[in-house]
Amino acid sequence: MRTMITAAATAALLAGCSGDEAAVPRAEAAAASLQAGEYEVTAKVDTLRSTDKTTPETKSKVGDPPKVTRICVPADGTIESKVFAEGSETCKAFDSYMRNGRMSLQYRCTRGSDGLSQLVDGRFKADSFEAKVTTSTYFAGRGDYDLTRSFTGKRVGDCTQESATQ
Repeated sequence: MRTMITAAATAALLAGCSGDEAAVPRAEAAAASLQAGEYEVTAKVDTLRSTDKTTPETKSKVGDPPKVTRICVPADGTIESKVFAEGSETCKAFDSYMRNGRMSLQYRCTRGSDGLSQLVDGRFKADSFEAKVTTSTYFAGRGDYDLTRSFTGKRVGDCTQESATQ
């Protein structure tokens, strides 16, 4: 019996030292930045709730079909804020981080004279990304809300004239 246990242990040790790399899963190295190119981006509304007990001033609704757009990511691998905006908003980045597979982007935005903040939290590989975007509003009037959306992006090729101007 002792011989069988010793033989089994020896076989297990030899199998571990056999150099068979296919049996050992390797973690994919984190990308330093996104590859430049055209990306197809899909956005889906996860949650929407009023923060002032009035109807939220947004066209986004839970259950709407996902919105698909195309964007051009420049050579520096950055994603423009307009990708996450809800229409005519203008946004300015602050305290943003995007490297080594992680993104944490913060934006202060305006829609007319009203204010919004957006927090983008996600991960990326060289040719794709996924993120949760949380929008909070602080309007002068009624309609304040918190909105959470899921974004995915996949590189589909080089930038076209059309995607470079979107």
